[in-house]
Amino acid sequence: MKNILMLAFVLAISQYSMAQKIFSVDYENQADVKVFVVDYENQADLNVFRVSYTSQAGDNNGKWFFTEYANQAKKKIYFVKYESQADLKIYFVNYESQAGWKKMKKKYLMY
Repeated sequence: MKNILMLAFVLAISQYSMAQKIFSVDYENQADVKVFVVDYENQADLNVFRVSYTSQAGDNNGKWFFTEYANQAKKKIYFVKYESQADLKIYFVNYESQAGWKKMKKKYLMY
């Protein structure tokens, strides 16, 4: 019984530590990070690939799963209208292999 509880605990912790779960908030003051979506990949700090399932999400590597509720997310983001308002500039890519950091100095924002 003790081993089963320990295994369940480890699995629960690993589930939360692995996933880059994101929630998009409606107001700027609710966000952990302000994000701007750029038009071209070379302008981005981070290339983002949107995954379909939480189990596919990465650990701060650009593979994002958008949650339905804020309390399920690791980070809450707000999409700003202007590049100058953003903490982080992202570009949505079409393939999972393209996801990742372009400018490592901004990586701390998503931890």
